[in-house]
Amino acid sequence: MLEQRYRWKNKHLRQHVSILDGKTAPTILLKNARYLNQILRKWVNANIWIYGDRIVYVGDKLPEKTDGCQVVDCSEYVLVPGYIEPHAHPFQLYNPHSLASYASQFGTTTLINDNMMLALQLNKKEAFSFLREMRNIPSTMYWWCRFDPQTELQNEEYLFSHSNVKAWLEHDAVLQGGELTGWPKLLDGDDMMLHWMQETKRMRKQIEGHFPGASEKTLAKLMLLGADCDHEAMTGKEVYDRLLQGYTVSLRYSSIRPDLPKLLDEIHELGIEHYDQFFFTTDGSSSTFSESGITDEMIRIAIEKGVPVIDAYNMGTINIAKYYNIQYLHGNIATGRVANINFLKDEKDPTPVSVLAKGKWVKLDGEDQNMYEEIAWDEFGLEPLEIDWELSMDDMQFSMPFGIKMENSVLTKPYSVAIDVSNNDLDYSHDECFFMLVDRNGKWRVNTVLKGFATKLDGLASSFSNTGDIIVIGKNKEDMLNAFLRMKEIGGGIVISEQGEVVLEVQLKLKGLMSHKKVEDLIEDEKKLLAYLKDKGYQFADPIYTLLFFSSTHLPYIRVTQRGIYDVMNKTVLFPTIMR
Repeated sequence: MLEQRYRWKNKHLRQHVSILDGKTAPTILLKNARYLNQILRKWVNANIWIYGDRIVYVGDKLPEKTDGCQVVDCSEYVLVPGYIEPHAHPFQLYNPHSLASYASQFGTTTLINDNMMLALQLNKKEAFSFLREMRNIPSTMYWWCRFDPQTELQNEEYLFSHSNVKAWLEHDAVLQGGELTGWPKLLDGDDMMLHWMQETKRMRKQIEGHFPGASEKTLAKLMLLGADCDHEAMTGKEVYDRLLQGYTVSLRYSSIRPDLPKLLDEIHELGIEHYDQFFFTTDGSSSTFSESGITDEMIRIAIEKGVPVIDAYNMGTINIAKYYNIQYLHGNIATGRVANINFLKDEKDPTPVSVLAKGKWVKLDGEDQNMYEEIAWDEFGLEPLEIDWELSMDDMQFSMPFGIKMENSVLTKPYSVAIDVSNNDLDYSHDECFFMLVDRNGKWRVNTVLKGFATKLDGLASSFSNTGDIIVIGKNKEDMLNAFLRMKEIGGGIVISEQGEVVLEVQLKLKGLMSHKKVEDLIEDEKKLLAYLKDKGYQFADPIYTLLFFSSTHLPYIRVTQRGIYDVMNKTVLFPTIMR
């Protein structure tokens, strides 16, 4: 049986009870609070006692003992539970720690996180040590367990071995299996994935789908096999279809799929006015998209779209907690819950002026309290990227008869290469660039031509990718090499070189995949990168996701992977990698 870990030991529980007996003072007393009571579905007036990280009483009474207690008059505020992000990808240049710190300023105090980067880049000991470290921050961090890498790996059977997946599934910080980007394999008869799903169910954990465009019959099959929720509905009709098959539906508002306003309009047109099976997600948006808010922004949109105010808050709090069976800890303001509380000026303005996370003020009267201490990243194997191999002109051979064409930020299709690619540079008159994916250990490479990324970009090198392998793009081979060299010098990142000079860089000191900076500072770096690429001909919404998803086989049609150029629909390697 899965070992049950309790948040509080017996001595702590006895101490909590002693506060009600008048023997111990609470640490914080919130007097005259008007708060959201989700059982009654009303705004209720009460006094809220907090001891350490726990709410120990909610009601009319005041504590007998208050020595050393911080007393806060809440008569000017309305209080709601800390918000929950159920589907975070905490490595979109930012890292889990910096994302949690940033999100807390907008009232999101609990995140349920993708484990992909940790599973691919760290061994189990390092990864689980990092999960343990994340318990010490004010935010609450839960995790998923991936069943597939959403790409073609050369060593997939090792990274996603039964023992590795089982160890993740059994970890007490893991709340769900998935997301199921490899569901076509599941339907084709992958019994190992089905076994892991069965194990997830046995442990009373949830399974998150990833079913874009799935038919009604496919949705029914996946529900039968164990899926519980899906966040890929892009229309009101797709939301409706998922509800009919028994799914919980996560309504998405992300940098590449900002669908929430449209979804709400369309589900209302369909007569859906019951919201208990819905919650919100930003689905790993890039940092610039989250500049105006996270869950609070989605609650605001819902209220503006006519969702009843209490339902809008429930979709960012208690609905999620109930779905994951953690409502005894999160998602509501009640006795015994973790002291995650947002203080609002108005119930229709969900961005908090003050935030308690685990009973600590992480935001007070609009000011960040800097409660997220720095982490010794190298202790968890998250040191700067070390590259001990060279890239040379001999690697710059691009003689393939077809390349990949960008349809939007993330979709790529095959196309026939008609230009001369034998020279060291390409003309600015078209939008075709040299493209290379290189093993981060220097053992292999894949060379092709990329259409649609840029018209005037001389050289870009990125260690940020789905697998952590190196992407090199550009019109000029010398600048591509120069960008790679600088990326290597700084320990990983995204670097652009023009006419022999490095003109822009985003340093990613954590394995070459994540920044060590605060999200607020990273936003400025990201804005500069996006503006520069747009000036060079990038015409889509999100270059961060473009770089991330070049290798991702959960998307059609042609991807560039560790095994070579891959036809997703036919599950075939069209051109294998070249050993260096």
